[in-house]
Amino acid sequence: MKTKNGLTWAFAFAVVIPALFAQTSPGLSGTWEAKPHEERVQLNLRHGSWGRDWNMGFSVKWADLRGLTAASFSQDQPVRFELVRDAGTITFDGATRGGRASGDFRFAASAEFTSGMAQLGFRNLSDQELFSLAVHNVSRATVSELRGLGYTSLSTDDLLSMGIHGATPEYIRELQSLGYRGLSVDALVSMRIHGVRPEYIREMGDLGYRSIPAEQLVSMRIHGVQPELVRTLKAQGYGTPPVDDLLSMRIHGVQPEFVRELKALGYENIDPDNLVSMRIHGVSTGFIREMNQLGYQRISADKLISMRIHGVQPEFVRELRELGYDRVSVDKLIEMRIHGVSAKFVRDVHSRGWKDVTVDELIQMRIHGIGTRHGKV
Repeated sequence: MKTKNGLTWAFAFAVVIPALFAQTSPGLSGTWEAKPHEERVQLNLRHGSWGRDWNMGFSVKWADLRGLTAASFSQDQPVRFELVRDAGTITFDGATRGGRASGDFRFAASAEFTSGMAQLGFRNLSDQELFSLAVHNVSRATVSELRGLGYTSLSTDDLLSMGIHGATPEYIRELQSLGYRGLSVDALVSMRIHGVRPEYIREMGDLGYRSIPAEQLVSMRIHGVQPELVRTLKAQGYGTPPVDDLLSMRIHGVQPEFVRELKALGYENIDPDNLVSMRIHGVSTGFIREMNQLGYQRISADKLISMRIHGVQPEFVRELRELGYDRVSVDKLIEMRIHGVSAKFVRDVHSRGWKDVTVDELIQMRIHGIGTRHGKV
């Protein structure tokens, strides 16, 4: 009997104590800070447990906060307000001070939400997961809509990632209407992170770029391929360059202004590869203008690039003129620099009494380390 009673009491403790703990558990709590903006409030939440800290910053509309208005920040005072989500309610207690606010928060999960999510396949959600779903406003309706759009095997992390970055059912529907179906969660999130909006896809489509793969759309946004660049290229007679050419242009800094300035200088319809090479090697419109002023008009794009690669600078041309070489061709300027004929070298040759050395002889002297007519330098 004693053993039986002992077992009975042990069983009672095993059942009752966890139940009491669940009822009296303080739940998830932490600290918060708020900064008001014109249309939204920036909230920063922090909580920690078992040596781990969790921080999250996000913004919400004024209307989503029950009990807090812009007027609440007009003077220092205590505040209490709530953020009610489908997943639960976050209650904020604290005070405003100096146009900002801070305090402590508590989160109470919704039992109805927990039950509904279990029916949708999301069972045994932790307090942290429920809290995160509330913060990012992931509702049961959202999950149901996503399932209807073909996303039937999502994980909790998928839901949170989509919620954080705005890959909403509405966004997915717009993409599907534009022909983008069956995109992975990673693809959707990447598109949202890098600003691939339906409006951007439509505008690029109107310019002749239709059915661009999602990965390329992301690359275009990362590197700043804007409709303005495409319109400028079209106006300059480039038609519809391949996406890879557009990406290369933007990676290397081919801006619409650069194309327009080149046209003003007489450079039209330059091959996209040459446009990129010009930017890579520093062929600026300023460089072209300086060379024009020195009498070098309408130098081809290839030669401009070669001049920059081998260090033919306007200053080098000016120095050569001061030394008596005022009609050196572009090809010879390039050849001089390839073989290391600098203004200093020419001055050194002249200082030894050889003032009538030709450009070709200067080049040969540098190649062989000796003079062609006058012996060693």
